[in-house]
Amino acid sequence: MTSLFDQKVNEILEKSIHDPVRPGILKRQTKGKLTCTKARALKSKQKNKGNNTAKAAQRYLNYHCEDQVNEAEYRGRKVKLNKPMRGDVKKFKVYVKDPKTGNVKKVNFGHGGTSAKRKGEKTMRIKKSNPKRRKSFRARHNCDSPGPKTKARYWSCRKW
Repeated sequence: MTSLFDQKVNEILEKSIHDPVRPGILKRQTKGKLTCTKARALKSKQKNKGNNTAKAAQRYLNYHCEDQVNEAEYRGRKVKLNKPMRGDVKKFKVYVKDPKTGNVKKVNFGHGGTSAKRKGEKTMRIKKSNPKRRKSFRARHNCDSPGPKTKARYWSCRKW
């Protein structure tokens, strides 16, 4: 049998604004629905990592976003997942986790990049600031339904 004091403490803890299920302090600072991406952005904007907002964001991330891994191992080295970067074989590369196999996969996309330059080929200028070219590219690659993250088309459409 618990005492009245223990019951009151439990009630206060359940209603706390720092509760990861109901993070009130974060909801007040973000507009719209609170997501893992918004919580990460809010945490990174905080200069003082020890303040209440940063702590609440970290608690939210630990509780709700634990399945979304940012780092993984690919061929013996640590890599960031789902972050496009300059490529070695093609213009860009990104490491993704394949949901079917569970393995980390490297996806190359874009024009030849440095490998084309070495061969003496022209490297394409994409000019995505031109609205007509942008529209044409997105129509040609069917960017309305880009497919899975493990394919180059998904990442190419995302860049455009």
